[in-house]
Amino acid sequence: MRWTFKPKPDSEKINTLAESLSVDKLIATLLVQRGIETFDQAKDFFRPSLDKLHDPYLMKDMDKAVDRVLKALQNKERIMVFGDYDVDGTTSVALMSSFLQKLSENICTYIPDRYGEGYGISYQGIDYANDNEVSLIIALDCGIKSIDHIAYAKKLNIDFIICDHHRPADQVPDAAAVLDPKQNDCNYPYKELCGCGVGFKLIQALAPHFNLSINDLIPYLDLVATAIGADIVPITGENRILATFGMQVINNNPRPGIKAILKGQKKLYTITDIVFTVAPRINAAGRMKHGIYAVELLTIFNELEAEIAAREIDFFNEERRTKDQSITKEALEQIIHLNEEYLYSTVVYDPTWHKGVIGIVASRLTETYYRPTLVFTKSGDKLAASARSVKNFDVYNALEACSDHIIQFGGHMYAAGLTIDESKYPDFKEAFEKVVRETMKDEWREPEIEIDAEINLSEITPKTIRILKQFEPFGPENLHPIFVSKNLTDTGMVKQIGKNQEHLSAEVTQNGIHKYRAIGFGMANHYNTLKNNYPFNAVYSIDENEFKGNTSLQLRLRDIQIIDS
Repeated sequence: MRWTFKPKPDSEKINTLAESLSVDKLIATLLVQRGIETFDQAKDFFRPSLDKLHDPYLMKDMDKAVDRVLKALQNKERIMVFGDYDVDGTTSVALMSSFLQKLSENICTYIPDRYGEGYGISYQGIDYANDNEVSLIIALDCGIKSIDHIAYAKKLNIDFIICDHHRPADQVPDAAAVLDPKQNDCNYPYKELCGCGVGFKLIQALAPHFNLSINDLIPYLDLVATAIGADIVPITGENRILATFGMQVINNNPRPGIKAILKGQKKLYTITDIVFTVAPRINAAGRMKHGIYAVELLTIFNELEAEIAAREIDFFNEERRTKDQSITKEALEQIIHLNEEYLYSTVVYDPTWHKGVIGIVASRLTETYYRPTLVFTKSGDKLAASARSVKNFDVYNALEACSDHIIQFGGHMYAAGLTIDESKYPDFKEAFEKVVRETMKDEWREPEIEIDAEINLSEITPKTIRILKQFEPFGPENLHPIFVSKNLTDTGMVKQIGKNQEHLSAEVTQNGIHKYRAIGFGMANHYNTLKNNYPFNAVYSIDENEFKGNTSLQLRLRDIQIIDS
């Protein structure tokens, strides 16, 4: 793994900020690295306020969307809330439907079947709407490329409002309103909302028409925070505000569905807990059964019913875990059998693989070989794949370069989905490898860990810890600060832990003075280094460990390098 340091900010900016905030230079450095250079910017960062949310009407078509929803409510039209089957989509549907159901009895929800309909707006969903006399569909976390589907709906006298955040094509659908801050002609100041965030902006715009303030919308923010964490969008600007208040809801008064998943295992949950505990279970419903189970869980307001629904979701998640482990094993064996360990990309296929877990398998393979990865399986008479990428490499652009072999694709820089004809698989695989080989820089082929600062263990003071906690919620563009400390040794407490002894537990010290418990997940290969008392340099984040109700400080090791004698 490559260790690289983030560029050191201008010392004058660091000194000025440290003085104005009465913090040490380490904290000031971390803030300037995050683009926070003034007292007011620091105030906004440390004290997020709902007052700082942008006017929703700055988003293109928001006036049209509000007018169309108000007209539908006034005329008692039947409204369908339609969303994708992943976390962002199901939380979006839960948010929008629960808001509208307080205003009308004519609200229904629809999540497409992952296998029968595929991603995004489907003709089956539109036909269902037509059969049930729906005249307005609000599509969330999808729709920005559904030109033909919206045209089909229009012939049936069904209007669409699209609330999406994916990258648009040159042409957008002819809908009643298209809300997507990534449209080139949309002047909305913040471009990185998730789908649920765009949905929230719509209810924020609707709220004053029903004498509701922004504070009345706070109970919905646990859904928005969950989507922000799961969809890996930057935790900056509005996302930071929404995630902060959403986490407060989750910790103080979560909806019964989220409460039932969390089971009160911790005193205080972070957005990381949501990403690794709530999100996989919500996703598991769409992967293994149907996304509507997730929507139902998130809109139940009876705690006993929520516990029963959460147990069912847990079952889906266990089934998902079993499938993804077995398929990952088969995929790794396929790579070795085909002698493809040394390619620039991973492209694997088996018609029997479960479509619901190929995205997870792609992530696992990326962790193993650290290169752009596609996992294909059979989907009807076509092949469907999930794509995952590595830092700096835009897999969306790579797929675009292979578009001659693709029926359809969509996604982001680091994750995408696509469909191809089975006969095209060999040609596509060859073309994708060629594109990756020609565009992948050598330094991108090795995992990199970016270090914020070098510190001594003596600099980890109670005040520093208190301030670092206020950097939360962590996520893209506000990652957990990463430090390096040099010339460390173990105090003799090192041991291998975990079901398969794959993790490392130690007590590290610097100069025999400051001692801290350290945990290294998946780092048992460094056991002998520490056991033999070799001095080493370590990259880590400062973490808190909660065990049996007690919270203690620990260093979460990210990598270790032995010091050559």
